[in-house]
Amino acid sequence: MKIRPLADKVLVQRVEAENKTAGGIVLPDTAKEKPQRGKVIAAGEGKLSDDGSRQKPQVKKGDLVLFTSYAGSEIKIDGKEYLIMSESDIMAVIEE
Repeated sequence: MKIRPLADKVLVQRVEAENKTAGGIVLPDTAKEKPQRGKVIAAGEGKLSDDGSRQKPQVKKGDLVLFTSYAGSEIKIDGKEYLIMSESDIMAVIEE
């Protein structure tokens, strides 16, 4: 199944959380927080401005991003979990 986000929406797949702390302590699944990092799978065409023109999205497919804690709506597609969120919920692009 393919999903194409509309307007300023972005489809993001979370990046798995670390299993260990910086000190080397192994975390059980119940102690892990959901990661706030993810990979952009698809982006919409951009937000429609008041004058009728489209603002291109600042993120693109493949970008690694940081987003707010409660960003987006969780969905499942073909057994994989994704988030659909507004581009404004994305705080930064991670450049490595």
